Amino acid sequence: MRHGDLRRSGGGPAGPVGEGRRRRRGRGASRDADRLGARPRRRRTHRRGVGRCRRRRARRRRRRRRPGSTPRPRGAPVRIEENVPLARFTTLGTGGPARAFARPESLDELHEALAWARERDLPVATVGLGSNLLVADDGVEALVLRLGGDLAAAEIDGDLLVAGGGAANAVCLHRARAAGLGGFEFACAIPGTVGGGVWMNAGAYGGDWAQILLRALVVDGNGAAWRTAEELGLGYRHSELRHGQVVARAELRLAPRPADEIRATVAEMQAQRKAAQPTNKRTFGSVFKNPDHELSAGRMLEACGLKGHRIGGAQISPRHANFIENAGGARSADALALMQEGRRRALEQFGVELRHEVELLGGLALPPL
Repeated sequence: MRHGDLRRSGGGPAGPVGEGRRRRRGRGASRDADRLGARPRRRRTHRRGVGRCRRRRARRRRRRRRPGSTPRPRGAPVRIEENVPLARFTTLGTGGPARAFARPESLDELHEALAWARERDLPVATVGLGSNLLVADDGVEALVLRLGGDLAAAEIDGDLLVAGGGAANAVCLHRARAAGLGGFEFACAIPGTVGGGVWMNAGAYGGDWAQILLRALVVDGNGAAWRTAEELGLGYRHSELRHGQVVARAELRLAPRPADEIRATVAEMQAQRKAAQPTNKRTFGSVFKNPDHELSAGRMLEACGLKGHRIGGAQISPRHANFIENAGGARSADALALMQEGRRRALEQFGVELRHEVELLGGLALPPL
């Protein structure tokens, strides 16, 4: 279903690039053949009025809109959709629909989407590749954004990696390695985007965004501003950013390093991750932040006997206790119940109240212990 800002699907060529040129060349070749005495192609004929009626019906079909949609006003290029299921956009595979959903591909479209939400007093949330995210089963009463196009591009400028907030970490790592720039290797263990990395100061294997972020372009309903890592308040899996603030671009300062060394480091990190984590299962990533304790969150939950513990279709991973797997037909409520059980047992056994690392969206919350 589409809102008033809904953009119709593009009017580009229906076939592959160059198809129109091939057809034009074909017509030219036919004319040349006629001149050379070749037998001309037979013209296709219709009964009088039939072709015209078909064309009129085709035009009517093209003009037909989805039920409940409204025509988009001119000058509103961004496409807004209603009631888009979010489960397919999350790595856990759970969650209800978004009240509104948009995929802005430029700064202008991002501003347009944010203005649209502001006019309707709708909160705004951003999903990257859907990791580190637990969405309520009832859905999200918000405009949910997924950045694409220019806002998901990545390029090298000297020793800087300049990337859109929607750029995948894997793409950025490939660009950096090809340019012989190191410092981003840790992100090979984070299946997310640059914007998500800045948002939570994601990290792994001793590296995080705070170490390499030069500045980020943060856009909200009031405008856009470049902010440094210090201004963003980056800490352990934390920033001062809030919903409604979108990381549109980021500049990451890297350092020269031979591509072979980068490749070897990445291979080692990926092997460690594969050996320790359920990489072949549907999870949202780490559940809890590591506490200020001699035991990590995963070791603590394992000591509580929670490996393999199941509620509904969700289970605590038998491989790593700080991961929740979708074992089949899981709901977000199942995962939330497992999180609460883990917190309860950790508090009882170790006196430690674990704090969740995963982002809760759609009014989800863990009750006090």
